[in-house]
Amino acid sequence: MSAISVKNIIKTYGKKKQKVTALNDISFDVNEGEIFGIIGPDGAGKTSLFRILTTLLLADSGSATVDGLDVIKDLKEIRKKVGYMPGRFSLYQDLTVEENLQFFATIFNTSINENYELIKDIYVQIEPFKNRRAGKLSGGMKQKLALSCALIHRPSVLFLDEPTTGVDAVSRKEFWEMLKGLKAQGITILVSTPYMDEARLCDKVLLLQKGKVLSINTPDGVIKDFENPLMAVKAKGMLPLLEKIKAMDIVKDAYPFGEYHHVVMKKEENVEQLKSNLTKADLKEFEIKRVEADIEDCFIQLMKEE
Repeated sequence: MSAISVKNIIKTYGKKKQKVTALNDISFDVNEGEIFGIIGPDGAGKTSLFRILTTLLLADSGSATVDGLDVIKDLKEIRKKVGYMPGRFSLYQDLTVEENLQFFATIFNTSINENYELIKDIYVQIEPFKNRRAGKLSGGMKQKLALSCALIHRPSVLFLDEPTTGVDAVSRKEFWEMLKGLKAQGITILVSTPYMDEARLCDKVLLLQKGKVLSINTPDGVIKDFENPLMAVKAKGMLPLLEKIKAMDIVKDAYPFGEYHHVVMKKEENVEQLKSNLTKADLKEFEIKRVEADIEDCFIQLMKEE
């Protein structure tokens, strides 16, 4: 049985001419004990999907189950069995760390002591500050507190909506290490993120854009589907270089990528022609090399093929 099953979910906002489709016929399944990533930019539909699956929002049509329970018929049972960490910090800022955790434990008729072993590796990092008000915590500490509160009732499925947005790189890395530990304990995790590098840390990813599914695959599978030759190019004067490259009919696409421009070639035989064209241009500080595509390259191409 799938831990999460989504079938043909459609969600729109507004009326008639102002209608916006947030989710357009979305279907996917998440296996038990899997870290499943919903990857997409702001406005892709990630939060609408999470709110439907956590029984906070009704879809216009379609169906979904969480842990075998229907999100409409069995909403009370689902709320007892899942953990939800929304993108915006939503705990009580005037309560202390310990008071927040006690409050959420009480809501679910449990206690900190009863499930302490589950949250221990996470909570121990903020326990020295248990008497500090939540509003006075750093971003990384707020993140750990919110995760602890979402886990205190030992959920079978954990929903994390952009949990690392606005958090420093070290805290992001620590957070994903925590998720690996939770997966090892058999918890199914559905996590959304706008960060492409986090996609590689998931067992499977769904690439979402403007409410549409572009791809569902393992991270390696997504990359394997990228078939065009990919080059990285840089030189002094990056903007003129990009314009020059885009004007070549042998190039399928070109875009800034870190300190380089990534250039997607139409065919393998076009690679040498690109090298020849740019060498003849007598560019200063010129460098060109073959590179492997990553998730972001794949996402860019899938968006442009829509």
